[in-house]
Amino acid sequence: MSAVESAAALPVPVPEEELRAAVEAVLAVADEPVTVVALAQALDRDEQLIEAVLESLAAEYAGEKPGPDGGTRARGFVLRRAAGGWRLASAPRFSELVERFVIGGATARLSQAALETLAVIAYRQPVTRGRIAAVRGVNVDGVVRTLHARGLIEEAGTEPSGAILYRTTGEFLEYLGLDSLADLPPLAPYLPDSSALGDIEDEITGRMLP
Repeated sequence: MSAVESAAALPVPVPEEELRAAVEAVLAVADEPVTVVALAQALDRDEQLIEAVLESLAAEYAGEKPGPDGGTRARGFVLRRAAGGWRLASAPRFSELVERFVIGGATARLSQAALETLAVIAYRQPVTRGRIAAVRGVNVDGVVRTLHARGLIEEAGTEPSGAILYRTTGEFLEYLGLDSLADLPPLAPYLPDSSALGDIEDEITGRMLP
């Protein structure tokens, strides 16, 4: 690799004025607590600066300090320390509401996003939320929580990094009227395959209709 290519491969520091937003963007797609070291490396910034940004965001979300617009209000989510890192979570005061929303939809039809996510898990299991998000191109935290609450997927251990792995459950097979995963239709050659995924989503939808 030439010196020019090496220089081009180096991470570009995130501008100061975009650092807060960049930290939020990374935390929004993370499927496990993110350490200060990992954030500093990803954003090419000093760890102390990243720590200060995290503390500031946590206080802002809790309504303890003004945000960029000068206003002070508690958010519906919090930023907290967990397992040696930081992660976003719904605010504790809304725990009953969130539980009612997730569990209350147990008899409802699955959304398009849920069907796509379920198809990815079925054919890539066991798989982490990060990998599911990479295949779908969007954040899947909420969808994964819904599928888990409805008993269609379950945790299947962790990767060495600590990321939780997910797989489908017996209830998933029951919904589809299948005896085993071997009865799933083939999906070739790799996900995502829009036409094949569409057929599978149609089949899942048809089987789950009352």
